Amino acid sequence: MQFLNKIILLLCILAGTTLPLYAQNTDTTGIKDTVPLKPDSIKAETILKPAGKAKDKYIDSVARKDPRYRNPGTAALRSAILPGWGQVYNHKIWKVPIVYAALGITGGLFVDNLKWYKRFRYAFTVASNIELGKDSLTGPNYQKVYGQLKRPFFEGPNGLNKEGLRSNRDQIRQDVDYAFVFFLIAWGLNVVDATVDAHLSTFDVSPKLSLRLQPGFSEMANTSGLSLVMRIK
Repeated sequence: MQFLNKIILLLCILAGTTLPLYAQNTDTTGIKDTVPLKPDSIKAETILKPAGKAKDKYIDSVARKDPRYRNPGTAALRSAILPGWGQVYNHKIWKVPIVYAALGITGGLFVDNLKWYKRFRYAFTVASNIELGKDSLTGPNYQKVYGQLKRPFFEGPNGLNKEGLRSNRDQIRQDVDYAFVFFLIAWGLNVVDATVDAHLSTFDVSPKLSLRLQPGFSEMANTSGLSLVMRIK
């Protein structure tokens, strides 16, 4: 009987010690659920959020600080699409006539040389057919030859001048290529000019800067002469 009482007492003691442990476990579980997120998880969430482009933010901030700012990429794109558009964007409208003068001259040379090349090419073809006996000076094809080419190359004192037509045709063909290259260069310079102006849109030369020549003395050479001096007032 005493042994049974001891067993019951032991069970009661064990039960009393396990109840606080169980309560402590449930409390810690509740506390665990209320623990704030770790910094790593917060960083991960902020990284997933979309952010604006840093370049656009920089351009906007610069434009707000200085209204003279012009975006070089925008200026280059506009000049590439339409010559002079970038200069207008940079508020350099006085450069637009220069751009179109350069493009007009080179473009006009290209069109004129191309026109003369076609005239010489056709005349050379007719001269070759006449030499082979497939055509004559009275045929309809000869009547289509440009008038200024008939007398020196067909009706001259030496007769048919086929080699003269060939050399002029080849020379004018080179002129066509050169005119086209110059036209592309003029277009490219238009883009470069607009881009450089946009880069220098916020560049300011202060009136306090002065650059002038004045007499000076060189202690190293022990001689007098002129010196180029820049002063910042």
